[in-house]
Amino acid sequence: MTNNATTRQQQFDHGMTVLDAVDGKSGQRVIDALADVSPELGHQVVAWAFGQMYTRTELTPRDRQLVTLGILTALGGCEPQLDVHVNASLNVGLTRSEIVEALLHASVYCGMPRALNATFAAKKVFIERGLIPEAA
Repeated sequence: MTNNATTRQQQFDHGMTVLDAVDGKSGQRVIDALADVSPELGHQVVAWAFGQMYTRTELTPRDRQLVTLGILTALGGCEPQLDVHVNASLNVGLTRSEIVEALLHASVYCGMPRALNATFAAKKVFIERGLIPEAA
């Protein structure tokens, strides 16, 4: 999906189409949460990150999510963003086992504590989406 939008509103509208397709409700909740504190950051997330970066054709949406999972895991402290991007990964076709494997692989490069935190964030999403049973 290329971006031919020229006006600020067109760029935002294009980005919202991409955000809805990739992140769905999780992405919209992030934008809504920014509305009263930094609507401009919300605009940039939509128009630039999704309208410009996510529509580049050199990587598939699936591959972009694998990269994103690895980076968020390596950064650490990004569990709220991992929540959104684990959902997005499932939305673009990654399986539960592929996500788990990506987070396991990240442990080699960024350490066990960060991989554990990322895996627990993913587990929360898997439970919410009915992909694993909730622990008793």
